[in-house]
Amino acid sequence: MDSKGFMQAFQNELTCSVCMNYFIDPITIDCGHSFCRPCLYLCWEEDQTPKSCPECRGLSEKPDFQTNIVLKRLASLARQDTAKQTNSLEAQICLTHKEAKGLFCEVDKTLLCGPCSESPEHAAHSHSPIQWAAEEYREKLLKRMGSLWKMTQEMQNHLNLETHKTPSLENYAAIRKVMIKVQYQRIHLFLQEQEQLHLEALEEEAKETLQQLRESEFRMTQQKESLKEMYRELTEMCHKPDLELLQNLGNVLERTDLVQMQKPQPVNPELTSWPVTGILDMLNSFRVDNVLSQKTTIHNVSLSEDDTTMIYGDDHHGVSRELHGAESFVAWGAVAFTSGRHYWEVDVTHSSNWILGVCKDILTSNTVISIDSEEAFLLSSMKVNNHYILSTNSPPLIQYVQRPLGGIGVFLDYDNGIVSFYDVCRGSLIYTFFPSFFSSPLKPFLCLRSP
Repeated sequence: MDSKGFMQAFQNELTCSVCMNYFIDPITIDCGHSFCRPCLYLCWEEDQTPKSCPECRGLSEKPDFQTNIVLKRLASLARQDTAKQTNSLEAQICLTHKEAKGLFCEVDKTLLCGPCSESPEHAAHSHSPIQWAAEEYREKLLKRMGSLWKMTQEMQNHLNLETHKTPSLENYAAIRKVMIKVQYQRIHLFLQEQEQLHLEALEEEAKETLQQLRESEFRMTQQKESLKEMYRELTEMCHKPDLELLQNLGNVLERTDLVQMQKPQPVNPELTSWPVTGILDMLNSFRVDNVLSQKTTIHNVSLSEDDTTMIYGDDHHGVSRELHGAESFVAWGAVAFTSGRHYWEVDVTHSSNWILGVCKDILTSNTVISIDSEEAFLLSSMKVNNHYILSTNSPPLIQYVQRPLGGIGVFLDYDNGIVSFYDVCRGSLIYTFFPSFFSSPLKPFLCLRSP
């Protein structure tokens, strides 16, 4: 073999069988074959373990390999020798000085000939022979490649984890759906039990209260008969002669005083406001704030039709006289509701007489606020003889429940035609208007009368 053939064979041994170029960062695997580290990594990127040799398909159990330093140095020398033979190419000749570009400017990252490197433009820069510079930057690139490959492997690990999460999440979501369904079934059963207890307690309390009313009616009937009988006796006494009237006067007056002292007190029926489990949590998911944006103080609040006047009395004229001259704080919504579900709370802690709810329209003047009762759903409180009367309109209906002492919640389900009132402190229902069809926008309304 001549020297030329020997050099060719030598160079072939320094060539990677994957990229067919001189080795860069060569590594030798278990079977003895050598490859560029980047070439081998790219070949093995998608393969399943154990890895196989790209040349002989032999298995390789070793995950990491050290750089073959001898091969690396020999490959570098072969690369430099090949580079010397290409220096005479046209692309490597400086067009200005007609000399080979054998230097590399570290600052400008350009190839220079000797005279160019001494020019004012490059004289202060650091220069190095092309072969040295190429090997130096090849090492820098290899370090950068190592960092990139490490990130690639980390990304592959993350990808594997992410891929495993998909079926795991699907299974978990299916299991959680079952758990949530069971939980709601339990809540439903619990609420059914609470509902039954609530209804039974209401029925028992209503029976007791009705019995108290019947007993009160019986006592009042007896008292009435006793009073009428005493009235007849006194009438007869008045017709008796003077002497007989005066002789029996003391006994009659004593019995009259006794009958009058036995006056039975009326029963004011009031049912317990049992809390409805979870109702406020549900309503607060529809909560809206600052619904009462229009506010004023006025001396006369009137309702436009008789069917709503039971809020403040038995007749409309009596209500007007009751309210007339009393300062009232009135507030209503600037924007009306036309759809959806809405819940808000109103504080009535410091007021005995009030009206609140929703209504179709509110007419205002300098002295009067008038509510159109065609579509008005209102709850009111009025103090009469140290007793509070809670009532609703359309139709007028007294609410025999405990008077709210703090906030009142108003719930409007426009689409289903429902308006409900809740005692916030007790978490109990006050009243729900039976479902109806709303044909007009509804505005929140509040009137607080000064004590």
